[in-house]
Amino acid sequence: MDLDALWLTFRLALTTTAILLCLGLPLAAWLAYGQSRLRPLAQALVALPLVLPPTVLGFYLLVLLGPTTAVGRVITTTLGHPLAFSFTGLLIGSLLYSLPFAVQPLVSGMMGIGPELREAAATLGARPSVVFVRVTMPLIRPSLLTAGILAFTHTVGEFGVVLMLGGNIPGATRTLSIALYDQVADFNFAAANRTALLLLAFSFVSLLLVHWRAGQRSTRLV
Repeated sequence: MDLDALWLTFRLALTTTAILLCLGLPLAAWLAYGQSRLRPLAQALVALPLVLPPTVLGFYLLVLLGPTTAVGRVITTTLGHPLAFSFTGLLIGSLLYSLPFAVQPLVSGMMGIGPELREAAATLGARPSVVFVRVTMPLIRPSLLTAGILAFTHTVGEFGVVLMLGGNIPGATRTLSIALYDQVADFNFAAANRTALLLLAFSFVSLLLVHWRAGQRSTRLV
């Protein structure tokens, strides 16, 4: 087992999930309750990584963050190094690629709340921010858990984006999925089997937890 890749994957997934939950809550609230004509465009952009080949996203991020573009040159001049082939670059790619897995469960949870609950709180004089914290947030806790699990698990299993944007630098950008690819390429099938079994078990347990929580919630509602 490549312990450096294991630690890097865990750190990347944890950081990505934390940021996505912070950014995803207000974005999901706007997608669920907003009245702007731009909502369909925003919904399409958020869902785009679900159908876009990850190598396409990784390629355009590599070009954008590289030294050949104005954005890339500004970043390189400011930071002293390009974001491509760095942990920060991997984080940016992971945020974009895992975005729908965090936002869509939150949108579904918010849209499942009856508008009369929020309207009643507003009638009693609660500000929109108070309504969101006191009414919406407690009711979407299962959706929040689902969003966190899916975002974390999806980030752990990323391959195309991290390979295109981060390459294969040991201790810096090599994740478990890249390590598995290397092990197979080196015909080290014993190590590849251990890595694959770890990823398989983690993915299965994560999905089992999501469905178990959903089943518990359905039972309570009945």
